[in-house]
Amino acid sequence: MPANPVSRRRTLATLLLSMLAASARAQGGYPGKTIHLVVPFAAGGAVDTVGRSVGERLGAQMGQPVIVDNKPGANANIGTEYVAKAPADGYTLLVAANGVVTNNTLYPKLRFDGLKDFTPVSKLGYAPLVLVTAASEPYRSVGELIAAAKARPGALTYGSAGNGSSGHLAGALLESAGKFDALHVAYKGGSPALIDLIAGRVSFMLLNPLEALPHIQSGKLKALAVSGDKRAAMLPDVPTMAEAGLPNFEATVWWTLLAPVGTPADVVARLNAETRKALADAAVRDRLNGLGAVITPSSPAEAADFLKAESIKWERVIRAARIQAD
Repeated sequence: MPANPVSRRRTLATLLLSMLAASARAQGGYPGKTIHLVVPFAAGGAVDTVGRSVGERLGAQMGQPVIVDNKPGANANIGTEYVAKAPADGYTLLVAANGVVTNNTLYPKLRFDGLKDFTPVSKLGYAPLVLVTAASEPYRSVGELIAAAKARPGALTYGSAGNGSSGHLAGALLESAGKFDALHVAYKGGSPALIDLIAGRVSFMLLNPLEALPHIQSGKLKALAVSGDKRAAMLPDVPTMAEAGLPNFEATVWWTLLAPVGTPADVVARLNAETRKALADAAVRDRLNGLGAVITPSSPAEAADFLKAESIKWERVIRAARIQAD
């Protein structure tokens, strides 16, 4: 039976409009208005600094304003869901951190999927966590800390900014890698946890370099190891976990630029090229290096592979340690 002529014309018109839209983007039509970078955390933190550093440069390169929108709350779930449900047109993007892949396991009733509802644009960078103790603690190495924990199972404590935070998950991974038991103490934020760490009320923590460095430099904290695959430029004398005897331990805070799933491939390609160019800018590199960050631009496919690997890794840790979000 022949197709309805009206339906056929509508189908052809739709195809033509799609082709014209793609052609316009390819010829520089994108971006044609303000781009919003959603940071699912409060202003002033590391993720916010990364977003503003990259966004400012993207705006200069692309000839359109790039505005950072802070949408904090619910362990980054509010801002992340906002972008997941935004139009897939390249004008609403997410500066994502670790929670985009760990929260699916921590919060089983989320209304979005951190992997399925986003199209990766590029990795941005990462910072290794630093294993620290108070200056008053007797431990001078990771080996001494683990030996003490094994000698008194459950007696040592480690603090974090809350259940399911990067510090909590890294602490659980350290327990598993070191084969010891310690007591996790969840705080309502990183500041009170850090105060108790310095005072010696918790035995150790895993902190990002920006939080740890001032207190290491002042002598209030001791750095035992960094959790990246190489020594941190800000702490060149501190060994990696592998050098300290835990070759399978790696835990970092990281940042990735994501778009809603379904964003046109040509828009993603343009954003990827511009993001890589922004990360190569000397001013951006200097600012991110000041966070203790290692800059890691990537292709969209490489970013997708990274997110999948991180999701698998931390799901195992969460389930093995029976971690639940508040």
